[in-house]
Amino acid sequence: MRIGLLTDGGYPYATGESRLWCDRLVRGLPQHEFDLFALSRSADQERRGWVRLPDRVGRVRTAPLWTHEEDTRHPGRHRRPQGRIATGLGRAYGRRDRRRFTAHVTALVEAVCASPEAAAASGEPDTAADLFAEGLYGLAELAQERGGLHTALRSEATVRIVESACRAPGTGRTVHSATVPDHLDFAAGLERALRPLSLDWYDEDGLGAVDLCHAASGGAAALPGLLAKRFFGVPLLVTEHGVPLRAHYLAAPESPLGAPVRALLANFHGLLASEVYRQAALVTPGNTHVRRWQERFGADSGKLRTVYPGMEAERFAAVGEGDDGGGPGTLVWIGRVEPAKDLVALLHAFAEVHKAEPGARLRIFGAPAQGAEGETYLDRCRALAAQLFPDEAADAHAIGDNPVTFEEIGGPEVPDLAEAYAAGGVVVLSSVVEGFPISLVEAMFCGRATVSTDVGAVVEVVGGTGLVVPPRNPRALADACLALLRDPERRARLGAAARARALELFTVEQNLAAFRGIYLDLVSQAPARWTAPPDPEDPTGAPRPFATPPEAHVLGEPAREPVGSGASRVPSWAVAAEGVCAGARGAGDGDA
Repeated sequence: MRIGLLTDGGYPYATGESRLWCDRLVRGLPQHEFDLFALSRSADQERRGWVRLPDRVGRVRTAPLWTHEEDTRHPGRHRRPQGRIATGLGRAYGRRDRRRFTAHVTALVEAVCASPEAAAASGEPDTAADLFAEGLYGLAELAQERGGLHTALRSEATVRIVESACRAPGTGRTVHSATVPDHLDFAAGLERALRPLSLDWYDEDGLGAVDLCHAASGGAAALPGLLAKRFFGVPLLVTEHGVPLRAHYLAAPESPLGAPVRALLANFHGLLASEVYRQAALVTPGNTHVRRWQERFGADSGKLRTVYPGMEAERFAAVGEGDDGGGPGTLVWIGRVEPAKDLVALLHAFAEVHKAEPGARLRIFGAPAQGAEGETYLDRCRALAAQLFPDEAADAHAIGDNPVTFEEIGGPEVPDLAEAYAAGGVVVLSSVVEGFPISLVEAMFCGRATVSTDVGAVVEVVGGTGLVVPPRNPRALADACLALLRDPERRARLGAAARARALELFTVEQNLAAFRGIYLDLVSQAPARWTAPPDPEDPTGAPRPFATPPEAHVLGEPAREPVGSGASRVPSWAVAAEGVCAGARGAGDGDA
């Protein structure tokens, strides 16, 4: 069958999120043909090109969700969009289409502005969801029939609709306090969020030709899948290893936007997530932590099936199957150095460990997160380590040594990731925020006992094969580490159990087996869809099911369409970025 794989800032871009998982999925299911529909997030991502694509990838369509003006804007600042607001809808639409646009935008914005408490009190909690769906699909149909949605959403008429909805009875206090600059900011954010509605993917040669849409994440990636189901009846499968909505909430306090705009955007993304979950044939969360978020925003538990992300176990086999238990008195931490990992608490915990076991060591492997914040946090941790652990020497003639080291993987002592895990007997995770803890799974593949904080999906991943303590509790973290350092037999038992659990649940093979069955199950349950007859001169000929002819399954190099082929219409907001996209596609062809 033909699968339409939908990504947002991900595969096939070399710097994309979930690119490894998508690549393993495409390569691991050779019986299916994949068409890629990828949204890019920046000009830099476009310039870096694509990863090498396997032969089973048929057509690739890309679209930027950015403009040159936004991409060159200083990343830490926000500029008001007054200069980009059109005065009216006359240039975009005629009178009838203006009425349609006004009605659909009003429905969508009123749904976004509605207070959940007011909806619950009215006894009709689904009213906002129905209004949102009415406005969303109405705007999508208008964009496909007439175009011009970018200009219309940036018009003064849209801003006035937003202003009226914010001041209407029943809105929350924060939304009601919005000012004119807030209305302008939200109108600009709404236009950016709805850009996928204007793409040229919704035709019989695009998403209408696939048998199943598989969105690699929620949010913008799933929006084309919603329209494919709306226009062509294509079933939608949504996979979320993280929750975009949760990430939006966590990033909101750092946003330069005002509180009313943040509240409106949060409401919009919440309603979009609910609509995606409602329309999806199946939703596959990557863990129970993600599943709880999905259920909170309306996902039907009957449509949810947890599928853990597959990871390569072979690279850790030598360490996991070996007899070496690592440094018996060494704790290892591996990850990206940033405040969410709470290395400060880990250093304070190790201070207690070192007092009780003077021979203990802590090796921290990782690079700082991108940006000034990561470098600043790493410097802070190094300064704290130097303060807590002055260089120690056995006597007056020996060279002082610090029991805490900060190292990067790739040097002569630790050439690869497996060697880093092999350097210690206990692997520690001290995070205060975590999704799916990849470093814990890698440690389990290596047969290492672990001590972790109870955040995200940690308990679900570890099961009973490691020790779990509350976050932000250095004393509890220290006690758990000491318990394992002083009991080598217990370390060995937990390490063996952890490796067996990881091999059972978290391998690439189990992930591929799950999606192999899901694809067949969803397509078998979907209503039969008929495409145009193969002979264009005989419009009355008998239709044929599915979109892939039998000869497509014959071994050999199939005839491939040029990358980016399809309808020539390009959304107006993407015209400025078209040159960059074309250059990136050329670079991708060269890599492939």
